[in-house]
Amino acid sequence: MSSWSNWFGTGAMFFSLGWVTALVAGIFALHVVQKLCFPYFWKDVFYLVKVIRYGARLEIFKMTSKVVTIIDRFVQQAERIPTKPFLIYEGVTYTYQDINERSNKLANVFLEQGMLKKGDSVALLMNNEPDFICVWFGLIKLGCAVAFLNTNIKSRSLLHCFNCCGAKTLVVGADLLDSLEDILPSFLEDNISVWAMKNESSHTEVQTLLDKMDKASDKPTPPALRAATSLKAATLYIFTSGTTGLPKAAVITHLQSLKAAAGFWAYGGSEDDVVYIPLPLYHSAASLIGVGGTIEMGATCVLKKKFSASQFWNDCRKYDVTIFQYIGELCRYLCNQPKGEKKHKVHMGVGNGLRQDVWREFHRRFGEIRMCELYGSTEGNLCFMNHIGKIGAVGRSNFFYKLLFKYDLVRYDMVRDEPVRNSQGFCQHVNKGETGLLLSKIGASSPFFGYAGSKQLTEKKLMRNVFVKGDVYFNTGDLMAEDAEDFICFKDRVGDTFRWKGENVATTEVTEVLGLVDFIQEANVYGVEIPGNEGRAGMAAIIVRPECEFSGKKLFDHVLNDLPGYARPLFIRLQESMEMTGTFKQQKFNLVESGFNPSTICSPLYFLDFSEKSYVPLTNTLYGSILAGERKL
Repeated sequence: MSSWSNWFGTGAMFFSLGWVTALVAGIFALHVVQKLCFPYFWKDVFYLVKVIRYGARLEIFKMTSKVVTIIDRFVQQAERIPTKPFLIYEGVTYTYQDINERSNKLANVFLEQGMLKKGDSVALLMNNEPDFICVWFGLIKLGCAVAFLNTNIKSRSLLHCFNCCGAKTLVVGADLLDSLEDILPSFLEDNISVWAMKNESSHTEVQTLLDKMDKASDKPTPPALRAATSLKAATLYIFTSGTTGLPKAAVITHLQSLKAAAGFWAYGGSEDDVVYIPLPLYHSAASLIGVGGTIEMGATCVLKKKFSASQFWNDCRKYDVTIFQYIGELCRYLCNQPKGEKKHKVHMGVGNGLRQDVWREFHRRFGEIRMCELYGSTEGNLCFMNHIGKIGAVGRSNFFYKLLFKYDLVRYDMVRDEPVRNSQGFCQHVNKGETGLLLSKIGASSPFFGYAGSKQLTEKKLMRNVFVKGDVYFNTGDLMAEDAEDFICFKDRVGDTFRWKGENVATTEVTEVLGLVDFIQEANVYGVEIPGNEGRAGMAAIIVRPECEFSGKKLFDHVLNDLPGYARPLFIRLQESMEMTGTFKQQKFNLVESGFNPSTICSPLYFLDFSEKSYVPLTNTLYGSILAGERKL
């Protein structure tokens, strides 16, 4: 009996050990299979859980009508961590309480004046500074929608912006007031009141804010004024260039601003981070992702008036920066600095447009900083995030992501400049790895809110009857490719928009401005690649009127006065005729392909030369110096 018990006990022990060994071996085998076949499985899962968690929170807002907006989150943080630094600007620290109380002062100035009411639109024209945020928050506390104006736009576009969003009030920074002198009479004619962030003004028609804010109360305005009952209510208008020429006012709802504010958090940011924002606040990247993301985390942000490559790393060390925002061009500027810098606490960069070669060089020069690429237009209804960190990808998808966000890549005819449709009139999917036009399906979970002031502009961004009768998609205008591992890469822009110096350039707006020159009969504007530079530089093919002659000096003066720096064509190509598409659109594809090389182009070419203050003939020597990076572009 005793031996039987011993045998049984020994057998049980071996059985138990065998079972454990088999279990361990099975787990190990599964781990090996997962690593080999699904290497990104757990990273995808953790990221997707975050997306679903945040999405569930927004869905609860929808169902309960208790919308907690970005300004609500800021007020909550100001009450929770009042003395924590929220903003650092030019060495001065502003706490959450400081910004909250100053924005209250601005709100109370307008509340006492009685000139603004809930639902009004107010335009804001200001460079990066703390008062940009105070004005923004103060106006939101009154229930107003704020229109962020690009500080580079000229008078004609500025007046157009007011017509789009219906603003009858403008708040302008002290350093920008003089730039409005020529159009102040037009503002008065349109009954637009102008308020300057100054104590006094030489312009009698301009009212001042700083003197009134000094006397105003810093007590909170009634919460009911800022209360939102719908996530789909407009809170901002951010202007974006597009295929229609003049800037378009993209409607930014509470839903979009809340989604953007989750960016840093989704990438693993926390309240201990210090975020460096060198991008202009009138862009959605800096305002919605940068400032909004800082608020969501309860973190601190360092605001730079203007990006400086030479000061970047000094600032990062001085303020213990851990996260910075970028566009691809910014990283290239840093890589062009004379020496590398690895003594810093930066562990993450968040942005878009980072080329593969710059990405690798950035890592080599500045250490293994996690570069978090993302994709999404200001007005779009789709976002990709490269949470894996694969070099060259703007985002990553998977089976579950595609269930949540409906998007497709369709074949695009570059010569005809339109999507390819089959005999039934429907678009065609591309194969894995092939380049196609990115379309995002519009639905309840991914709405498109369009542009203010024009249903026609909104309609032009839609594609109908894409795969079946009655379906509707948002046309991103971007050519993308999705590889075998579900990584998504940006390839190019289509149509009449290209990107230069971190800005979208609308070719039709530039074409209209060039058309005002007396010797130009017709102009076709497009973008060309310059090796070593992000995006595409502007180039215009023009036909000179038969009775006129080309004047490089006159054209230089015209574009200098009427176009922002990023939109001025760097190259001019003289032609006798314009090639057209089958649908009577100007043909751009062949012009883009031919570039600006004077040795391969028979047509006369000219270059925008600031030293000569004229468009000068583009010679082979000058062409070589441009490629060598010896010319400032």
